[in-house]
Amino acid sequence: MSALLRTMRDGHGFDATLALLALAYLLVFSAFPLVYNIIMSFQEVDMFSLASLVRPFVGLANYKSLFASPDFWPVIWNTVVFVGLCIIFQLAIGFGLALFFQQEFPGGSFLRGLFLAAWIMPALVAGAVWKWIFAGDFGVLNYILQSAGLIDSKVFWLSNPQISLYSVIIANIWLGIPFNMILLSVGLVGIPKDMYEAAALDGANAWQRFWHMTLPMMRSTIGAVVSLGIIFTLQQFDLFASLTQGGPANASNVAQYWSWQLSFQIYDIASGSAVSCLMLGFVIIVAVIYVRSTRHEHRA
Repeated sequence: MSALLRTMRDGHGFDATLALLALAYLLVFSAFPLVYNIIMSFQEVDMFSLASLVRPFVGLANYKSLFASPDFWPVIWNTVVFVGLCIIFQLAIGFGLALFFQQEFPGGSFLRGLFLAAWIMPALVAGAVWKWIFAGDFGVLNYILQSAGLIDSKVFWLSNPQISLYSVIIANIWLGIPFNMILLSVGLVGIPKDMYEAAALDGANAWQRFWHMTLPMMRSTIGAVVSLGIIFTLQQFDLFASLTQGGPANASNVAQYWSWQLSFQIYDIASGSAVSCLMLGFVIIVAVIYVRSTRHEHRA
C-alpha cells in the first residue's frame, strides 16, 4: 500500500488512474442508462415488470404503437416548432448582443453580467419567474400590455391552447440567449480587427463587413452553437413542468415531456423509452451532420 501511495505521489500512473475513474463514471452514469433505455424500448415494460430482469421482447411494437397514437404527430410538430423558433431567436438575439458587447463602453461588463444571470439561474427558478409574468389574473405582462393600451382584456398565456406553447418558447429563448452570446463572443474575439480596419479603408460599410467577413469566419462557431442549442433545447424539461405541464389538452406538449408522462404518469415505460430513443436518434443525426461539416471546412 505504501509503495502504491508513493507511486501516486510521484505522479507515476496518476493520469491513468484519473482516466480510469472518468471512464468508470461514464460507464455507470451514462453508458449503462443509455443502453438500458434502448433495451427497454424493445421490451414490454410497465410498473409491474420494471423490477424484473426478464421481460417479453416485443421488437418494434412499442414504436408502432407510438406512430399509431393520436398524440404522436401533434407532439412531434410541437417539438419541431419549439426547437426551431428557440434556435432561430436565441441565435439571432445572442449574435446581436455578442456584436453589441464587442464595443467598449462604460458599464459594458456590468450589463454583460446581468445577461449571464439568466444562464446561471436554474430552469425551475426561471419557470417560477415566468409563471408569475404570464399569470392571467395578476401577471406582470398583462399589466404592462394593458397599461400601454395594447390589450383590452386579460390574456391567459399559459392556459390558452393557441398560445401556451409560444409562452414556453419565449421563456426558453430568454433562458438560452446568454449561452449563445458567450459562445458567439468567443468566436468574434478570434477575428482580427485589422481585417475590419482594412475593409473600412476600402470603402466597405458595416453591413458589408458583417455579411462578407463576420458571417463566413463565424461559420464553424455558428454551427457549434446551433448543434449544441438543438441538443440543449431537446433536453428542456423544467420549463414545461413548471409552466404548462404539456397542456392544455397537449397543446404545449413536446417529446421530452411526453416521454416523462408516458413513463411516470401512466407507467407505460416501454413507450416512454421509445420516445427518448427517437430523440436520441435525432440528436445523433445532428451531431453527425455537424462533425461532417467541420471536417469539410478543415479540408477546404
